[in-house]
Amino acid sequence: MNANRIILISGPPGSGKSSVSQRLAETSAYERAVRMHTDDFYDYICKGYIAPWLPEAYEQNTVIIESFAASVARLASGGYEVFVDGVLGPWFLEPWLTLAQNGFDVRYVILRPSEETTILRGTARDKNVALTDVDAVKHMWQCFSDLGVYEPHAIDTTHQSIEETAQSIQKLLDENTMRII
Repeated sequence: MNANRIILISGPPGSGKSSVSQRLAETSAYERAVRMHTDDFYDYICKGYIAPWLPEAYEQNTVIIESFAASVARLASGGYEVFVDGVLGPWFLEPWLTLAQNGFDVRYVILRPSEETTILRGTARDKNVALTDVDAVKHMWQCFSDLGVYEPHAIDTTHQSIEETAQSIQKLLDENTMRII
């Protein structure tokens, strides 16, 4: 396969995914790089939207993630290093594992600041463009508190700036780690 890397930057709302993935894409050593924000795909739903953190949103979320992964695969095949920014817990890795099994170089990084830091950051964001509900942010942090086999992919970013987190991730990528399989 002659595709560029796909780097999944995941974690709960407010963990810094968007800022970090944007920085990584802008400073990529590759000739072409893109940051894709999974939330954008949810914004495309005009009718029948279900808040993605609700249990009844599972089918909707599966369709969105599968569609998103197909778009990412095309960009990587087209010569872009792709930074995926989204709440992609181990429960939604199947499309990404399939890409890796088909020869794509998929990396998985989870930003996980402390629960208190995540809630502070998550609820301080612009309510018009981001999830800021304290109960939802707390629930999503708890979803990332036990990652099983993916625990080594978690980075504690509690005391890191965006720049420090981006540098930490870039170092891990340069060391050829964080592969999804």
